[in-house]
Amino acid sequence: MLDTHAPPRSSVWLPIFAGLCASLVSIGLARFAYTPLIPSLIQAQWFSANDVVYLGAANLVGYLIGALIGRPLAQRTSNKSALRVMMVAVTLAFFACGFPLSVVWFFAWRLLSGIAGGAIMVLVAATVLPHVPAARRGLASGAIFLGIGLGIAGSGTIVPPLLSLGLQQTWFGLGLLALVLTAASWFAWPTGTLHEAPAPSDTSARTPSGVYLLFAQYAFMAAGLVPAMVFLVDYVARGLGDGAHIGAMIWVMYGLGAIVGPVTYGFLADKLGARLSIRVVLVVQAIAVGLLPFAGSFTGLAVLAVILGSFPPGIVPLALARVHELLPNHHQQQVAWSRATVSFATFQALSGFAYSALFNSSGGQHALLFMIAAGAIVVALALELGMILLNRRPLGTVPTHTLIAAGNLK
Repeated sequence: MLDTHAPPRSSVWLPIFAGLCASLVSIGLARFAYTPLIPSLIQAQWFSANDVVYLGAANLVGYLIGALIGRPLAQRTSNKSALRVMMVAVTLAFFACGFPLSVVWFFAWRLLSGIAGGAIMVLVAATVLPHVPAARRGLASGAIFLGIGLGIAGSGTIVPPLLSLGLQQTWFGLGLLALVLTAASWFAWPTGTLHEAPAPSDTSARTPSGVYLLFAQYAFMAAGLVPAMVFLVDYVARGLGDGAHIGAMIWVMYGLGAIVGPVTYGFLADKLGARLSIRVVLVVQAIAVGLLPFAGSFTGLAVLAVILGSFPPGIVPLALARVHELLPNHHQQQVAWSRATVSFATFQALSGFAYSALFNSSGGQHALLFMIAAGAIVVALALELGMILLNRRPLGTVPTHTLIAAGNLK
């Protein structure tokens, strides 16, 4: 069990603020601010078009590495120290990217920023949420990962004015913003640690099957969100022929959805439970992605962009809440969340390369990518529906761990 050395209610929001800053710097800015920089990187002849795509993938690969090493790194130091170091690493990467010395140089720093993002994603919730009342953890996790949404929105609003000053100045501006956020959050991380009593040695205690179901669902969610996240602007600008200006406006709408998503989804998890909330969100997202190739009007595209934008940052607090529903032990929660993040990162990286290859081989067929993405989300939903079908068997004949996976037991 956890001890009760939690901070007073008035100080709960300081750790949440630190978590928001961490997700904003390491993922919101480090990953998503790169998207609107791609045309300028090519036009300024810093790198070729092929190299720019390759450099974009470096962040996704780094994210997977960071998800794998996050917990071991924290065990050697502490969660707070690891989070601080990772935020400093991202800040340095922004400044370093202002100097296009070579493709290898740029790749290394983009890789490092991805590593920091993966490590922070694994550690931030485990560091902050134990200091938040259980009934508010869904909303709190949404607030933490709101930083991702703010970064997506900021990439469409902050980067264009910075680009008017120059490409190098844009990287320096992002680095300065990351530095300010790192400094602002430095002393906001929790000072006390909630210690967990050693778990009893019980070899019969196993991870519920529902956790493995979540890993699989989370992986297919990652595969389902990549096409809209990567190709939406290009689809509007070139695929529909609406031009870069309309594409940028749609990206801003995507960013607005990303701001609303984490807190909204976290609130749903608190009110409806994570299991039901995941079902609802998957249905809505599958419909939205499936409708994207058929939306010709600006209004239709804008509405779909808001819905789709809520998904990448919004599913994080949902998945985290589901982990907490299935596993009451804090250490088990940390391990499961780390593995879930690795599952997500792996499929996200693989999907990024696969969709890019398919896009090139199909002659730039955006609709094909969106249909495959919708199919991936449907698979994520079908995985749980398959478990639900087991409920038709008499409960006495169904193993307990299967009931947990299907949702009858927590």
